[in-house]
Amino acid sequence: MSAGPDPLSRRSEEERELARQERLARRSGMRSVPPPRPVARRRRLFLVALLVLLVAAGWFLWSLFQPFHGSGSGRVAVVIPRHSGVGDIGSLLEKRGVISSSFFFEARATLAGKRGDLKPGSYELKRDMSYGAVLDRLTHGAPANIVTVVVPEGRSRREIAASLTGLNGSYLVATKRKPPSGYGADHARDLEGFLFPATYQLKPGTDVTVLVAKQLQAFKRSFPTVNLSKARRKNLTPYDVLTIASLVERETAVARERGLIASVIYNRLHARTPLGIDATTRFQFNKWSGALTRSELASSSPYNTRIHDGLPPGPIGNPGLASIRAAAAPPHTSFMFYVANPCRPGTHTFTRTLAQFNAAVARYDAARRHAGGNAPQGC
Repeated sequence: MSAGPDPLSRRSEEERELARQERLARRSGMRSVPPPRPVARRRRLFLVALLVLLVAAGWFLWSLFQPFHGSGSGRVAVVIPRHSGVGDIGSLLEKRGVISSSFFFEARATLAGKRGDLKPGSYELKRDMSYGAVLDRLTHGAPANIVTVVVPEGRSRREIAASLTGLNGSYLVATKRKPPSGYGADHARDLEGFLFPATYQLKPGTDVTVLVAKQLQAFKRSFPTVNLSKARRKNLTPYDVLTIASLVERETAVARERGLIASVIYNRLHARTPLGIDATTRFQFNKWSGALTRSELASSSPYNTRIHDGLPPGPIGNPGLASIRAAAAPPHTSFMFYVANPCRPGTHTFTRTLAQFNAAVARYDAARRHAGGNAPQGC
């Protein structure tokens, strides 16, 4: 049985082969390249790290000082509350689209030594302003003699009237008039649904009719941008779309659910099933908080969508453009029910069958009992 080649002889053969290759390299004028030294590798790693650091620092400084940044566009009315810190102000401005980053705004205010110089008040700013320009405006203070009226999406005439200060006249009286023609609202007795939600700036003492005129102008500018073709195929008028949008506005706090809520309303209208939306009864009694009583839920009013089929007589508030678009063209679904989702507060669980709905209601009720009778804050 052979013992195999001798390891010593194998090594000597390898050494002779290496020596032969070295001789060939010398004859051809070539030199063997030594392997890279550890020092060289460390130097390259250091240079790469330095380059990354310089790029990050450059990006940070560019984002902070915004060279060549434009002056912004459009108009954004912003109210800075009293005792607001620079972080609160930055978050508000970022949310309204005035600045791109509350973090860099706060950093710029700190670097400029203006953290404590930002003044409260009502401002008319622009979208996508530079941090420096905003700081200059807020340190100089808000213009005097301006009343800022903020009308949130979905609020009713009565709610808007109760929130107004600094203007003259009765908002309820000013809005108790026929809506504009062409929307299918010939039977309507007031402007509910047409009082477009936005932020308006007026002089102190201005008559409320000026505010109403501005709201109607804003509505007439915005509503034509909505595609009503799908709603028309369902034999829905623009006024019906406004009514559905007002329900959507009250039923959801999450933007992505607007279309789903509208789809449930469409499906129940098609099935001639009562909508069962208690917000319509709350509108009837102007009761937007607290539990509805049994007598209120049993009301024979046409606004009681628990007992009456179809839509209520008109909008229950003044919806924003996003809800109007959702109401005009919701996605196609087979959902017939929805109930609050206890695991994700503010959202809903959508179901197709009554059995699924009852199971979802039972889960919500169990979570509510576990929370001591309060609204569940998560699972």
